[in-house]
Amino acid sequence: MSEADYTDVPLRDSMIRLGQLLKLANLVEDGAEAKDLIENGMVQVNGDIEDRRGRQLHPGDIVSAAGQTVRLVPSS
Repeated sequence: MSEADYTDVPLRDSMIRLGQLLKLANLVEDGAEAKDLIENGMVQVNGDIEDRRGRQLHPGDIVSAAGQTVRLVPSS
């Protein structure tokens, strides 16, 4: 996957949970939608399907959901 295929999302902290990221990156509108996508196997982290809404994500992780892909980067 090339850099043009995803959008960078800056992280203020060293970690964010998957459900929070989905909302922050505007991949979902609310926590209920995030939960549904995750439970239905429609979210990937670093190319693998993720079923834990509380999964800890760090800069460098790549998340795909709702037809979009984002990469976590440290905020500058």
